[in-house]
Amino acid sequence: MHNIVLVFLATALLAVLLSCEHKEVRKGVLTTKTILSCLFVLTAIVQPHPSPGYYHRLLPGLVLCLGGDVCLALRQKGMFLVGLVFFLWGHVFYIFAFLSLTQANSWTWIGSPVFLAVSGIVYLRLKPYLGKMQTPVLLYLIVITIMVLGAWTVLGDSRLTRCGRITVSAGAVSFYCSDVFVARDRFWKREFFNRLCGLPLYYAGQFLLAFSAAAHW
Repeated sequence: MHNIVLVFLATALLAVLLSCEHKEVRKGVLTTKTILSCLFVLTAIVQPHPSPGYYHRLLPGLVLCLGGDVCLALRQKGMFLVGLVFFLWGHVFYIFAFLSLTQANSWTWIGSPVFLAVSGIVYLRLKPYLGKMQTPVLLYLIVITIMVLGAWTVLGDSRLTRCGRITVSAGAVSFYCSDVFVARDRFWKREFFNRLCGLPLYYAGQFLLAFSAAAHW
């Protein structure tokens, strides 16, 4: 029952956030985004934790992403880079969480060239607009590519529960796709379309990962 309430609250807050983004109400964006991001942390906390090792690696990642969300919402000079660092370390903890469940398998080797190619295309497309941010963005892309590849590896491990595998992989891919829209908005073309697509993808990904804490691996 509490999961239904959490999803309802998250959906309502996301609608408010998108409205604030569209109207460019910065205080509304900061307040709503902070509450909504706190909610995915709370979601992970209130789940049952049948795999404590996975949960204790996942939770710091969610908290770090919460910090990153606050930094990006502030939109002050230098805060984007600080937010990038928060998210980078959040992905590192997600990688640790996924590695606690599985190890490299055939899906890893199949997925590696695909995800590397996609990330390479994204980087080359953004590179002319990055300026001094080329190295931080490249490092971030490498880490998030490893993260989504880790989730893909989880998906390919048939020893794990199907529901858990799908939840993790869908969450990671949604997060990855949302970051493409963040980069497009920040470096290429700032427009509401990026947030309209990126924010639902981002929060869907984070909540799916939060719910994965309850998976019986």
